[in-house]
Amino acid sequence: MELLTTNNVWMMICTALVFFMHLGFALLEIGLTRQKNTINILFKNIFIITVGLLLYYLVGFNLMYPGEFNGFLAIPDLGIGLGDMQNSFTNADGTAYADGGYTYWTDFLFQGMFAATAATIVSGAVAERIKIGPFMIFTILYVGLIYPIAGSWKWGGGFLQTLDTPFYDFAGSTLVHSVGGWAAVIAVCLLGSRIGKFKDGKIQAIPGHNIPIATAGVLILWLGWFGFNGGSVLSADPELTSLALVTTCLAAAAGGVVSALVSTIRYKNLDLTMFLNGILGGLVGITAGADQMSPTDAIIIGGVAGALIVFAVSLIDRLKLDDPVGAIAVHLVCGIWGTLAVGIFGNLASGAQFLSQLLGVASYAAICIVSSFIIIFTLKKTVGIRVSEREELEGLDGYEHGMDAYPDFRMNEH
Repeated sequence: MELLTTNNVWMMICTALVFFMHLGFALLEIGLTRQKNTINILFKNIFIITVGLLLYYLVGFNLMYPGEFNGFLAIPDLGIGLGDMQNSFTNADGTAYADGGYTYWTDFLFQGMFAATAATIVSGAVAERIKIGPFMIFTILYVGLIYPIAGSWKWGGGFLQTLDTPFYDFAGSTLVHSVGGWAAVIAVCLLGSRIGKFKDGKIQAIPGHNIPIATAGVLILWLGWFGFNGGSVLSADPELTSLALVTTCLAAAAGGVVSALVSTIRYKNLDLTMFLNGILGGLVGITAGADQMSPTDAIIIGGVAGALIVFAVSLIDRLKLDDPVGAIAVHLVCGIWGTLAVGIFGNLASGAQFLSQLLGVASYAAICIVSSFIIIFTLKKTVGIRVSEREELEGLDGYEHGMDAYPDFRMNEH
């Protein structure tokens, strides 16, 4: 019981840290966009958290962790209610739940905090021009069904877990971040760029309105990642949890420094936003193998992620994909890199592991691209997904919500 209590308390602390990450996502997103859309972005983020948790209760948790199933798709029971408190410690056959490490309730809540992240990633990429109603429908379908189905393929014991060399994703470089990143690519392609982003074939910067808030958001995300990766050990094991936190921190630091250096060499200016996204890229990159890497491995993985950020942001702009917060570069590009890095560095490195990692990346690309395209394209052709030109120019806060985030400092933004 003492071990159960220690593990359970650690898992609940990590649950709180992952919950805190949603504040970081919200602050980063509003900081890197214009003030006239602040209420709209905050509303979307709060909707994602609240509805995402309810959906995970209703169907997501049992769909993602179904027990025995065909490895691809399960038919879940609705809801998570258990008959009595004793059942939270034991399985139906009387064995200890999670080998006595933590309770059923803790497991649900910790995993539920992850569930909404995929839609939060998409929210940043489509900011400032998507209708809020269709976005809410997308969130319900993607978080409620697609994320848990995809998650079951690995974390629920599905086909990627039963390969001869199992696909490995410790805390979600692919299962969480790329799942959001692939949907973000499809959404941005179908939605189009913001008015004024591309003029006469040239890229026009649209500065965010509050970089200090964006900086605070990144630091909060870094703190929350202690729970994201530290909690994914699924115990309070002192060696594994401390290793995961060390590799997480070193990758973040390396990602930020390398991104800042490469950006400065390439563009001849000290770009804080590139520095910030480099930190996030390092964090996403290490998430797939944080428990399998040495500190040196973590620095290399984070450093490569930081360099990738700079080139990925440039490539996305040249492709005329408008991603206001750099979500695609951070979560998709660095998510893919971090997942493949498990087969190159650390304890699991081998040719067979690399091929399994590649299969996992391809499998998640397939389900996410197809499902997000069907959802968003259907919404586009039925109810429409883009606000009018006037609404976009004057700001979504007034039209969608009837209020301003800063009523005493209203500016005329175009």
